[in-house]
Amino acid sequence: MQDLLYFSQQLINGLTIGSAYALIAIGYTMVYGIIGMINFAHGEIYMIGAYTALIAITGLTALGLAWLPLILVVALLCAMLVSSSMGWAVERVAYRPVRGRHRLIPLISAIGMSIFLQNYVHLAQGSRNVGFPALIEGGFNFSADGAFEMSLSYMQITIFVTTLICMTVLSLFISRSRTGRACRAVSQDLGMASLLGIDTNRIISATFIIGAALAAVAGLLLGMYYGSIDPLFGFIAGLKAFTAAVLGGIGSIPGAMLGGLILGVAESMTSGYLSGEYKDVVSFGLLILILLFKPTGLLGKPEVEKI
Repeated sequence: MQDLLYFSQQLINGLTIGSAYALIAIGYTMVYGIIGMINFAHGEIYMIGAYTALIAITGLTALGLAWLPLILVVALLCAMLVSSSMGWAVERVAYRPVRGRHRLIPLISAIGMSIFLQNYVHLAQGSRNVGFPALIEGGFNFSADGAFEMSLSYMQITIFVTTLICMTVLSLFISRSRTGRACRAVSQDLGMASLLGIDTNRIISATFIIGAALAAVAGLLLGMYYGSIDPLFGFIAGLKAFTAAVLGGIGSIPGAMLGGLILGVAESMTSGYLSGEYKDVVSFGLLILILLFKPTGLLGKPEVEKI
């Protein structure tokens, strides 16, 4: 029973982190699915969302507001607004001027934007870790005959439920809305979509905005979960989310979700049964194996070039 509880605890921890990875990975996979490029500044947008949420929470608390649901909603809306604006700006500044050129050029542009945003936050907020208030506390504890005590916190439940809601809303948006259908058309053939009257620039901007908004949601959730943030907070998480997107099949939204969950569980199991020092080795080793034996990812489809 103790072994089962311990395994269940590591599984819960892994699904928690994996859910957040999935929210961030969607930004990578949507941008790649639309324009075939990797937005390496996406991790910094996630980090800026976390800082914005923290500033909003601090300001509302200083004003004397004590109702937790309102604080969380306002902080989330502020984070999504700022991150969406940042995503739109990144597309306009770092991608649109170099779109259509060799793929190496926008890649370098995105890396430059990532470094710029990191240093901007360094100057604006300082380089030290900043404490993030644990607004959602408590949870459920399970044990049997004094064995290992398994816990499921309200924060973890919040992350699961929020991720599920975001994925459901996004899937409905992509499949049923007019903009979602336009996104699928642009993903299939950018040139033909433009000839059919679709404003491709607007659709590409919308893709960056949606991905940035979801990254802001992950920023608020992981900020509260970990309890601290710093200017490099987004770099590692962005790298892991990119790994999750490639693992699941970059360009596939369900693949981003699956890849995030697999990566999170792999990290948690490695930390629980081996050592936390090996979790990155296992994660990226898993990525290498997938790329060797299934380069398109678990749910990715091979590109068919028509002549």
